[in-house]
Amino acid sequence: RPVRVRLAPARAYVDEKQKGEAVATTQLEALKTMSVVVADTGKPELVKKFKPQDCTTNPSLCYQAVQDPEYHGFLQQALNSKAAKSTDPARPYAGVADVLSVIIGAEMLKIVPGRVSTEVDAHLSHDAKACYDKAMHLLDMYAARGIEPSRVYIKLASTWAGVEACKRLQHEGVDCNMTLLFSFGQAAACADVGAALISPFVGRILDWHKAKYNRDYAPHEDPGVASVQRIYKYYKAHDYKTIVMAASFRNAGEIRELAGCDNITISPALLDELQASIEPLPRKLWPTMGGNSDERVSGMSQATFDSLHGSDEMAVEKLKHGIDSFSADQKKLEEQLAKLASTL
Repeated sequence: RPVRVRLAPARAYVDEKQKGEAVATTQLEALKTMSVVVADTGKPELVKKFKPQDCTTNPSLCYQAVQDPEYHGFLQQALNSKAAKSTDPARPYAGVADVLSVIIGAEMLKIVPGRVSTEVDAHLSHDAKACYDKAMHLLDMYAARGIEPSRVYIKLASTWAGVEACKRLQHEGVDCNMTLLFSFGQAAACADVGAALISPFVGRILDWHKAKYNRDYAPHEDPGVASVQRIYKYYKAHDYKTIVMAASFRNAGEIRELAGCDNITISPALLDELQASIEPLPRKLWPTMGGNSDERVSGMSQATFDSLHGSDEMAVEKLKHGIDSFSADQKKLEEQLAKLASTL
């Protein structure tokens, strides 16, 4: 039977949470009182500007960062690292890219009080053992810089192989951020294996629906927003501890509709927009809000995962496209590293 959760008025929840808090002056400051704000940028100076709790790296962000001459020192460190050696002759700079992501992540951890998410090479997304091995290699490189695993999220694509790797890593005390998440089936599987955090991609879900149905969506009817709302309510109803971190936004309206989500990762442009707004920002999500109608999915098998996820045309397409896109970004980063290395 569907689980029923007692409905708690948002006002009472908000009043209790805000006791003793200073009044927020901007929407960004207001959002920080409801959700953990994460900066979606690879540039430490932007992390300093917005003062988020956590931050992230990925090939796209690293690629953007090394275009700036200010970051060529990071590149030189990566090229000189013994850990930069690649075991794949076809990708001689793959190891350099890994080292660079850790160097940038370590720099960000000097600024933020929380964690950095560091991504496992998307080329490995369908190989659970390779994902696990890469994750441990990344953590070894962080450890060499004096950074404990407790300050790092290992970011994995939410494939079945990624879920299996996550299960093993979480069992060993390594917290995972499950990315490229588009379906309820993916979210249920990640929670079932104890993933520390998931990153549902709001904007990419919206992109698919706009292209499919040739129409626009207001923030309150945005299908990406609706997907995160469903997952959030399911997790809270069944007492999962997995953090929901909404990601990949196309506009600030989507963020406002998810105010109160556990974590929200936001690009610099949208952080600027929220920082500039002094309009009130009402809370839209809170743990005791109820509204869940999904039964708990436990002990998920690959067949169940394939059935749940595979029945969602949008999610299947966007997961494949996301892995292909992240892999292309990784390749582009490696090519750029080779080009820059020849000039240093």
